[in-house]
Amino acid sequence: DVDECATSPCKDHQYCLNTDGSFSCKACDGSCMGCTGEGPGECKSCAAGYTKEEEKCTDIDECNLSEKLCVEENQDCVNTSGSYKCVCSEGFKEEDGACVE
Repeated sequence: DVDECATSPCKDHQYCLNTDGSFSCKACDGSCMGCTGEGPGECKSCAAGYTKEEEKCTDIDECNLSEKLCVEENQDCVNTSGSYKCVCSEGFKEEDGACVE
């Protein structure tokens, strides 16, 4: 078997999986900027919104940072995978860019 992966035939956001007589390109984990294998522990570096903890890329909870990100009145921060979003607090709805009762 020739190891086709030795020549790095895959794209930046993929890793190469050598198979008997061939190879396949597999997508990197969403937390990775480039990878050497499957999962968040095989990242070359972490994607935006992720940080390396215990040898793998994990989501940064932007809502728990000291700097408040959702600053509009009656607005709450909701952490998402790799990011966050600002939503109106319970009992409020968004109207013309503001959260109103």
